Amino acid sequence: MPGGVLLPQSASGAADMSSRMVAGIMGRRQPAFGPLKREDTIMESRVEEAAARHRRGYNCAQAVACTYCDLFGVDEKTMFRAAEGLGLGMGGMEGTCGAVAGACMIAGLATSDGNLEAPRTKAKTYAISREIVKRFQEAAGATRCRDLKGIDTGAVLMPCPACVTTAAQILEDVVLSDKE
Repeated sequence: MPGGVLLPQSASGAADMSSRMVAGIMGRRQPAFGPLKREDTIMESRVEEAAARHRRGYNCAQAVACTYCDLFGVDEKTMFRAAEGLGLGMGGMEGTCGAVAGACMIAGLATSDGNLEAPRTKAKTYAISREIVKRFQEAAGATRCRDLKGIDTGAVLMPCPACVTTAAQILEDVVLSDKE
């Protein structure tokens, strides 16, 4: 089912989702920190939810990150606050698109071991984030907000609503997909 997302049935399962299975860089299942458990079920895509949040005034990073944060035990208000400075290309239309940054935040939640004493998962998180950025670049023609909005050229490559839905779909395909 394209765009399906793995979701634990129990609330406690959501909190430890990152210690179980996430999709690999090419959309294949591979264990992050253990096998997928039987209580995991498939839910429908949340791409439209991300778009709806953006229409309600969330910035691009907030729209993407807040749509999926509950899967990893993070409440929406906390994620909303954490992602606020990532909007408008990290606060000034110069840097990385907020929608891409929000997707990478979720990649970190999905793959980080959270080990403050001896972190061991950075390489995996970086690889997944790199794949998200690469796919977004291919789809949009740029990753910088300034370029996407055509600030210097006058040619908009991709408007914000499309950036949000594109980043959300890529996130689902790369990190949360149920594809084998």
